[in-house]
Amino acid sequence: MTVIVCPKCSKQHRVNIANIPEGKRIAARCKACGHKFPVILQQLMPDSGTDMAEVKKQSELLKNKVPPISSPNTPPLPEAKKAAEQPAISSVTEQLQEQQPELPAKKTETTRRISVSLSKGGVGKTTTSVNLSAGLALAGYKVLLIDTDTQGQSAYNLGKKPGAGLTELLTGELTAEEATIEARKNLWLLAGGRSLAGVKRIIDKKSFGAEWTMSEALSQVDHKYDFVIIDTSPGWDQLTINVLFYATEILVPVALQVMSLQGLSEFMKSLSSIHKYRQDVSLKYIVPTFMDTRVKHPQEIFKKLKQLYSQFICKPIRYNESFSEAPSYGKTIFEFAPGCNGALDYKELIRKVAQDETLLL
Repeated sequence: MTVIVCPKCSKQHRVNIANIPEGKRIAARCKACGHKFPVILQQLMPDSGTDMAEVKKQSELLKNKVPPISSPNTPPLPEAKKAAEQPAISSVTEQLQEQQPELPAKKTETTRRISVSLSKGGVGKTTTSVNLSAGLALAGYKVLLIDTDTQGQSAYNLGKKPGAGLTELLTGELTAEEATIEARKNLWLLAGGRSLAGVKRIIDKKSFGAEWTMSEALSQVDHKYDFVIIDTSPGWDQLTINVLFYATEILVPVALQVMSLQGLSEFMKSLSSIHKYRQDVSLKYIVPTFMDTRVKHPQEIFKKLKQLYSQFICKPIRYNESFSEAPSYGKTIFEFAPGCNGALDYKELIRKVAQDETLLL
């Protein structure tokens, strides 16, 4: 196996050169951008000491599922696949089974990467992401807030109109520093928006390693922050999978409604499929939202959540009309109504996440 690099978009493609006849002139087409370019077989050799007989021997070992002898520093090659024998696959879990990329090298880091996720909408994901990020920034931490939703509401909540964001980073048009804006002191924003819909299609077309697209794009910059908070969109798509392959902790906001419990159940099933391929991500916090103490039903649902997920449950975020008013002024809850119940509840959440009971007192 060796690598062909597209001269137009620099996309790397793995090929089995044992299947290419010696001396034959061939052309390749990039699966990412569609560019067609000539390939010289001699330039594809891993080194000058490698001959076709050895390459074919390695190919036969792969076909027979016998791992070739390699040095300890050599990354394992993915198992060879025959595309013609693969059936059409539609489910997310089966797509992950089909694509087995090389995992990026682990690095020592202190950055905490927290995904704010739930497949159901209207549970307070953006409100929680923005106020959690803003509160951690107020406490003195350096925070990067990433919006992966096509609605791009994180920027609106912070009163910002960025000219670029996550789309430009993932497509390689801009670097992470160029795509990021400073929204507040200690708080930086990598904005979402409608253009992310096109990015999802680009990721879907990748032959392998699609779920590591975000991790690769952020690998050179995330170490500059103490926290990276990712606001995810409702539903379950390739970009959500990218987030879960990048994050190490999951915070789930759950509105105290029956349908939100159903959404939590479905999310837990999907998360278990991710755990088959990535053990580093785990559920850490379940945050009940829209707690209305005047109504009995939300309190009953909260009791049920405590019974089912007592080790993850956080103090509920009480309902407050300031949550719906603050975005229209481009302010966080701490700027708009710092003394309201909602602001106090989010401060409690920040202390729990940061594991410091002295913050924002």
